[in-house]
Amino acid sequence: MQFEQARDFIAEKLNKELPPYLTYHTLAHTLDVLRAAETLATAEGVTGYEKTLLQTAAMFHDSGYLSKAAGHEDESCRLAMSYLPGFGYTEKEITAICGMIRATKLPQSPKNHLEEILCDADLDYLGRGDYFIVAERFFQELSAAALVNSEAEWNTRQVSFLETHRYFTDTAIQLRKATKIKHLQSIKLKMQQP
Repeated sequence: MQFEQARDFIAEKLNKELPPYLTYHTLAHTLDVLRAAETLATAEGVTGYEKTLLQTAAMFHDSGYLSKAAGHEDESCRLAMSYLPGFGYTEKEITAICGMIRATKLPQSPKNHLEEILCDADLDYLGRGDYFIVAERFFQELSAAALVNSEAEWNTRQVSFLETHRYFTDTAIQLRKATKIKHLQSIKLKMQQP
C-alpha cells in the first residue's frame, strides 16, 4: 500500500475540486480527521498495517463530496475502489476501508475497532475546545445548501445530535465526552436566553 502517494493524490483532488460552498467538508476537515484517527489509533494500540488502512479510510471518507453530499459515503467508496488499486491496495484492503467509510454515515454504525476509531475521529471536534468554531463552519455549509434555515433551528438540531451521539473507543470517551457535555449545556443555556 502506497499510503503517502494515495494521501497526496486525494488531498490535491479535494483541495482543487470540492465545491466552494463547502465550508465544513473541506480538505482541512479531512486532515483533521486523519490527525484524530492517528492519535486515537496510537492510544488504542493500532499500528502498522491496520493503521495504514485507517489512515487511508480517513483520507477518503468524505471524498464523495467531490460530486454529491447526499449519499457521499457510497460515492467515497466508489472513488476508493476506483483509485486505490493504482496505489497497490488489494480488493480485501479496499473492502475494509469502505467498511470504515460507510460506518461514519449518520447514525454511525461501526462493526469493528477500526470502524469505531474512524467514527470517533470524524466527530472528534464535538468534544474539543474548537467545537464552536468548527460547528459554525458546518452551520454556514448547511445554510448555503438550504438545509438549515436559522440559527435557532441549528441550535435545536445540535442539542438533539449531541444528546444522541456517543463515542465508541475508550480513548475518545476519556478525552472528549466531558467537554462535549459542556458544549451541550452551553447551547441549551443559549437557547433559553430571550
